[in-house]
Amino acid sequence: MIQTCQFQSFDGETIACRRAGRGRTVILLHGFIASAQANWIDPGIFQKVVEAGFDVVAPDLRGHGGSAAPTDPAKWPQDVLARDQTALVAALGLTDYDLVGYSLGARTAVRFMVGGARPRRAVLGGMGDSGVMQAGARAAMFEDSIRNGEKAADPRAGKYIQARIRALGLNPEALLGVLSSFVATTAGDLAGLDVPTLIVCGQDDQDNGSAEGLATAMPHARAVRIPGDHLTAVAEPQLAAEIVSFLTAPEL
Repeated sequence: MIQTCQFQSFDGETIACRRAGRGRTVILLHGFIASAQANWIDPGIFQKVVEAGFDVVAPDLRGHGGSAAPTDPAKWPQDVLARDQTALVAALGLTDYDLVGYSLGARTAVRFMVGGARPRRAVLGGMGDSGVMQAGARAAMFEDSIRNGEKAADPRAGKYIQARIRALGLNPEALLGVLSSFVATTAGDLAGLDVPTLIVCGQDDQDNGSAEGLATAMPHARAVRIPGDHLTAVAEPQLAAEIVSFLTAPEL
């Protein structure tokens, strides 16, 4: 049974999470304008990882789901989402764990590792080289869509994003706070990440740049492609299969 839990982050804000299973802990980080429920539980990925013999913890990132969604700019310092994960690891007393992220979650996982986290293994879904190294353009698109909706430079994206915000009951000002906290990752940063890493993207997903380019920039990473694009790949059974296969492989 999935349990709901929460912890206090470094600045006192409350972060909600879901947890189930036993064994080595796997932290699942969801995407932007999503939640642990939407990205991990509803598609069945959470349960597949539990069934593979893991203790699975899926937080709602700050500004999303059941977690705090502050609008005070002071609550959105640089790398705040990564700092929240440092607080999560400390709250759970983890010293040995695996890390999985999709889209914003993958970007957060990279920043978490750049900040010193060293999971046993990492999986980065829906993420490529420009998504971590040139975050500004992607953030600008989201900001435009959040602020302007159908009057955004890309009206279809604006309409879709506005609909998602309404459907999930999210606070637009808090989402803008998420975007303001982004920090670019350098080639040197990536070269220093020695964690065995699997990068998984949909065959038609170029939203965050090249998965293969990101794998090349990291010393112990490889990229695989699965069916779908950035939005649909998360619901593909092959995503869960690739995650489980990578995390359960005896040696890398």
